[in-house]
Amino acid sequence: MYDPIRASDAVIQRLRANHPSLIDLTTGRVERLLAALGHPERRLPPVIHVAGTNGKGSTVAYVRAIAEADGRKVHALTSPHLVRFAERIRIAGELISDARLAELTERLEAANAGQDISFFEIATVLAIEAFAQTPADLCVIEVGLGGRYDATNVFEAPAVSVITPVDYDHLEMLGPELARIAWEKAGIIKAGRPVVSARQQNDALESIEREAERLGAPMLLMGRDFDAWEERGRLLVQMEERLLDLPAPALFGGHQFDNAGLAVAAMLTLDPTLSDEAMVAGVASAVWPARFQRLTKGPLAALVRARGGDLWLDGGHNPHAGRALAEAASRLIDRDGRPLVLVAGMFARKDSVGFFQPFAEMHPKVIATTFDSPNAAPAQDIAEAAERAGLRAATAPDVEAAVRLALEGAGPAPHVLVCGGLHFAGEVLAMSPQTWPN
Repeated sequence: MYDPIRASDAVIQRLRANHPSLIDLTTGRVERLLAALGHPERRLPPVIHVAGTNGKGSTVAYVRAIAEADGRKVHALTSPHLVRFAERIRIAGELISDARLAELTERLEAANAGQDISFFEIATVLAIEAFAQTPADLCVIEVGLGGRYDATNVFEAPAVSVITPVDYDHLEMLGPELARIAWEKAGIIKAGRPVVSARQQNDALESIEREAERLGAPMLLMGRDFDAWEERGRLLVQMEERLLDLPAPALFGGHQFDNAGLAVAAMLTLDPTLSDEAMVAGVASAVWPARFQRLTKGPLAALVRARGGDLWLDGGHNPHAGRALAEAASRLIDRDGRPLVLVAGMFARKDSVGFFQPFAEMHPKVIATTFDSPNAAPAQDIAEAAERAGLRAATAPDVEAAVRLALEGAGPAPHVLVCGGLHFAGEVLAMSPQTWPN
């Protein structure tokens, strides 16, 4: 996957140049480099390992927020970054510094000794080495792609494995059948170690359950062994012997009740004595950029505000994410009935029609545009996909022009939702330091 390196990421520019995306469907290269470094993966605090198609980042954000509300120091590895590479690596609660990145890069390059390794693989090892050097109470690791052969799948005994909803995405690497995709995700399950799963479609669930049974891994499934739901605007989580009445999740949308509930179940699996107060505070305070994020700063927000509208940003990019995003947008319209306009930029290989179809009942206008990537779909192709999904569409050459076009015309100022992918969302956030994730 292409993602541009911001000017401030000189160290990462070097890593990218030296280590292109050399696909290797094993974890062998990562394990070799970890061994050369003295196995830092064996010196980490308890690990919560998170795989799935959608909701991984949000679930990690809730886990981290709950743990930190309980007074714990938390390492976290997530991907991709939106603006700066440092967003991927959070050491005991703080983003990794440029100086630490430079120091670790020198060490890893020397240890790797010029052998083949991809950018994501060496970045994963860099994070693990950084985590091993700093004391913490918990380590939360998000899978990059798939699970079974992902560079992060090097933990023999994670404290908890978590699987978010599995759906169709990255079919060229993982698919095409849903059962096969789920088999890849289930690769993070380890012998005898607990696994907590979101609700799953039947084909996906069968693969996950089969792997858990094969490895003797005790499994908790949402909707069967525990549950989470919205009731009168609050999050209720029912565990086997504990009912929690929690505030609405900090992140907007009905799907976030499931994500937050999954995180609560994972944390209670890690520590059944965790206090209600920590879960209340964590669920209500989690932050995760570009997940139905209200933008109030930056040049695009100023444009929309001047017209009297509001601006939202989301990085979802597949049909499952489109369904969750459409539900969240419907909530927004129910609360404030002004029209919705989608400003969309997507990668060419994505199922654009499937992404737009859940919006059909709302009849939003779509302004299709493109962004800085050789893999970006032409705006005209996105517009045609939106029209095939039953939506009206126009095109614009870039995101600023698209937002200006979204604001044209008489009538109430619209809700403007910029969407289509995390790379596109990152370009929006990069437009002003005021909107950089921190």
